[in-house]
Amino acid sequence: MPTSENGSPPVYREIAEELRGQIRSGRYADGDRLPGENTLMERHGVARATARQALSVLINDGLAVAVRGSGIYVRLFRPVRRHGARRLSQELWGNGRAIWQTDSEDRGYEVDSIDVSEAAAPEHVARALELPEGARVLRRSRRYLVDGRPVQSAVSHLPLAVVESRGDSPAARRVREHDTGPGGIYARLAELGHAPAHFTEEIRVRMPTPEERSELAIAAGTPVLEVARTALTGQHRPVEFNEITMDGSAYVLQYDFDA
Repeated sequence: MPTSENGSPPVYREIAEELRGQIRSGRYADGDRLPGENTLMERHGVARATARQALSVLINDGLAVAVRGSGIYVRLFRPVRRHGARRLSQELWGNGRAIWQTDSEDRGYEVDSIDVSEAAAPEHVARALELPEGARVLRRSRRYLVDGRPVQSAVSHLPLAVVESRGDSPAARRVREHDTGPGGIYARLAELGHAPAHFTEEIRVRMPTPEERSELAIAAGTPVLEVARTALTGQHRPVEFNEITMDGSAYVLQYDFDA
């Protein structure tokens, strides 16, 4: 923590810590409006820039969110624990459970903003799915909410050759619907004869685009986790490429390994 010339924390840090302590003690609950710049200026005898810095600390730490034209509000949220391997096990989706159930078994989650359409695969998608240039894919985009808060958006791309491999079968029809049924996309791929057997994920951290900040209601200064996941069959044929964007303040990523 930076300090002033006399070795003590800067005044804005002291104000931020005081507010943080009041949030932790329950004086300010989730959704409560925090004291504004004018109140902090009067209460602590500081300049507006100092009051603004103090509030920015809480915003950047994910404890508060600024609502334009209204003020700064407490935003307490228990992070979602995302278990990388367990959530993708065939035992889970093969038995009709959604992979999301491992992330939020004791919490309410929902899926909204669903859009399903055919499209030409962008170059990076075609490359991940080992498709020729201009190949078409089934594109499924959706947003996920936990406890009413948007935490993640995802866009899956499935080769049309895979989706249509068994003609107008129930699985082929269901994968085009908003509700893909028990076990989700991976269970439908298995019914189509293309069961995922391997997954690979690449994760990077970056700042969100303006569209992502709006869609996920991301607080200023908060990064996103970008996950690119490819599902492959036992013959290592890629059958889905999923681009996932997660609010970095809403997740804990857990990975277990044997030595």
